[in-house]
Amino acid sequence: MTDANGTRLCLVTGATGYIGGRLVPELLDAGHRVRCLARTPAKLRDQPWADRVEVVPGDVTDEESVRAAMRGVDVAYYLVHALTTGRDFEETDRAAARIFGRSAREHGVRRIVYLGGLTPPGVPENRLSPHLRSRAEVGRILLDSGVPTTVLRAAVVLGSGSASFEMLRYLTERLPVMITPSWVRTRIQPIAVRDVLRYLVGSAGMPPEVNRAFDIGGPDVLTYRDLMRRYAAVSGLPRRLILPVPVLTPNLSSLWVGLVTPVPPAIARPLAESLRHEVVCREHDIAGHVPDPPGHPIGCDEALTLALRRVREAQVTTRWSSASVPGAPSDPLPTDPDWAGGSLYTDVREREVDAPVDALWRVIEGIGGENGWYSFPLAWAVRGWLDRLVGGVGLRRGRRDAHRLRVGDSLDFWRVEDIEPGRMLRLRAEMRLPGLAWLEMYAEEDGEGRSRYRQRALFHPRGLLGHAYWWSVSPFHATVFGGMARNITRAAGTTEQTPARSGGPRSGAAA
Repeated sequence: MTDANGTRLCLVTGATGYIGGRLVPELLDAGHRVRCLARTPAKLRDQPWADRVEVVPGDVTDEESVRAAMRGVDVAYYLVHALTTGRDFEETDRAAARIFGRSAREHGVRRIVYLGGLTPPGVPENRLSPHLRSRAEVGRILLDSGVPTTVLRAAVVLGSGSASFEMLRYLTERLPVMITPSWVRTRIQPIAVRDVLRYLVGSAGMPPEVNRAFDIGGPDVLTYRDLMRRYAAVSGLPRRLILPVPVLTPNLSSLWVGLVTPVPPAIARPLAESLRHEVVCREHDIAGHVPDPPGHPIGCDEALTLALRRVREAQVTTRWSSASVPGAPSDPLPTDPDWAGGSLYTDVREREVDAPVDALWRVIEGIGGENGWYSFPLAWAVRGWLDRLVGGVGLRRGRRDAHRLRVGDSLDFWRVEDIEPGRMLRLRAEMRLPGLAWLEMYAEEDGEGRSRYRQRALFHPRGLLGHAYWWSVSPFHATVFGGMARNITRAAGTTEQTPARSGGPRSGAAA
């Protein structure tokens, strides 16, 4: 509980996600102690603040782990939701919120803080998008939990790496002329991520009698079309021609967004559905508890400028893809070839490298994103498009940082499952597959001043279709995987002539 110095113990759920990953260092900088509840604690291992927090394994749907995480907590942050995890995601959200509220009450937690969605006034709940409806219901459940609760309701969050910002950025940059859904005419009140974090941190100190929802937003009310034009102006692009049409349904809108931007349809759809409704703040009562310092709330143009600067300077600390993709496999690499009683197919490649290990490692750690995959670009591009056609993430998620990787980072249609700096990188596939797949890359010394590159692709098939898939693509492995090994080792020889790039995980970037 609160110590003699007034320091609070804060429980943060969703610390591997976009907002949670930025909130943790803000709470630490404010002098609080932090405990993180994470389904996969290893994803937090490489965060620059990892050694300053306590990490508890668990899930908000598992009451036993939530109760264990709540012990001694003063303030509990609920920053998770079951968005697009399946047809019953609303029931999952409902059950998790009840578990969280009940556990907080039983352990004497002094405050719950929840970041939800801004809902339009006068619209019956049954007419809201499922995403907004579920967010509103979770807020009510927490407010009724018996624990003083702060519900912060935000519309579009503008910050480097947010799904809303990435949608806006890619749509505006790639399409000088846009045939758009009618929702681009809807009025919204965006908010800078810096202000969201400021309100979240400030809510920890609210008095016990406060148990209510607060609308939070920036000073500007505008349409999504205006927002795209503002982005074009801030980024130095020519004025965009935007032509709204009424025939694009939310489903077609999400497919359109998925085609143009890195945000997959599974995430784009609830965002597009939410934009059907006007979401404008009806009050600014939050300022009575978390006063606005000079220059806040941040205006739209400044928020876009700050976010764009972070992108251009490669200082994006978290991205929308920081959280696991809905439906993506999360099983760790099996240590036994007979894992689960099934097969584990492998493709192994090794090559000598006439370069030191650190040169080889720089190439390995820099793979993906703008650098590509060092092998038959057309094949990788086609695989990415096929993945998007079946609702996957495709290749366009890119990288969080151009030079450095950490556990949990998304990397095109892979995710970093493990990394041993200077030696090994293991990626887990998040493309749609009839099975589970991993790709490992090793930089090893040979004792004679040279190095050896070792590459291992693994596939655990699911049923007959999985076996058929492996054998259907295996004829192309020599071209794809063999070419990758050959080109990576060739690039390592070139990298040796170039000074090592500086940089590493950065903290404190909240734009």
